Amino acid sequence: MKEILITNDDGFDSKGLLALRNALEPLGNVTVVAPTTEKSACGHSLTLTRPLHFVQLEERFYKLDDGTPSDCIFLSLNKLFKERKPDIVVSGINIGSNMGEDITYSGTASAAMEAVLQGIPGIAISQVYAEAGKSIDTFGYKLAQQTIFEIVEKVFKGDFPLPPRKFLNINIPPIAPDQCKGLKVTRAGNRLYAHNAQVHINPRGKEYYWIGLPELGWMDTPGHTTDFEAINDGYISITPVELDMTAHNEIASLQAWIER
Repeated sequence: MKEILITNDDGFDSKGLLALRNALEPLGNVTVVAPTTEKSACGHSLTLTRPLHFVQLEERFYKLDDGTPSDCIFLSLNKLFKERKPDIVVSGINIGSNMGEDITYSGTASAAMEAVLQGIPGIAISQVYAEAGKSIDTFGYKLAQQTIFEIVEKVFKGDFPLPPRKFLNINIPPIAPDQCKGLKVTRAGNRLYAHNAQVHINPRGKEYYWIGLPELGWMDTPGHTTDFEAINDGYISITPVELDMTAHNEIASLQAWIER
């Protein structure tokens, strides 16, 4: 039997995580290790300043007390997979998109990053929603479940399509399965970011800030098929992501600038 490790950044009781488990159970032994609370936008962080505790909820289902998604993968390999690494790590199904530069913020994507750093194939999958979750209430996770089942089944029948230290980032459009036009391989788009933060005063008169949810704005990228464009056109987006963040095209020009 194949060994499948799954996590997320929405917390152990997220409906998206449970939908992911249900989708993958026909393909192997699914072990769930997820954060106790929501860890959205925590990035690729590990907890180094306090101890963490596994809490077993049922067979092959754990929450990691106040851990991050990266903690979940890192510590699972130490505690649960000492003899044999999982055959694949899948992170999700995230409630909301992880496209463009949002990948760098995403705890969902970061769990897949941690997997490939440890030599395990990694996939992040996110359900794009519109109007503050209305699409999830309408369509649920059926298209995401169908997609991740087919992708993981394809991996298990052959091999992972990427070389080491690269993972797949999948985004699902907010539509019914019969409305989907198919799967499109994309590059990560370029987000337009705003400084959305609300200022409030607490009952003791102290000022505090609450970071808001930015609108899904994107730069135009003529000649490229980005994750945002694919989703907007009714396709599933699948993007190969690498951890090497070197701007290779700029090395020569930077060297020339240094030597001026």
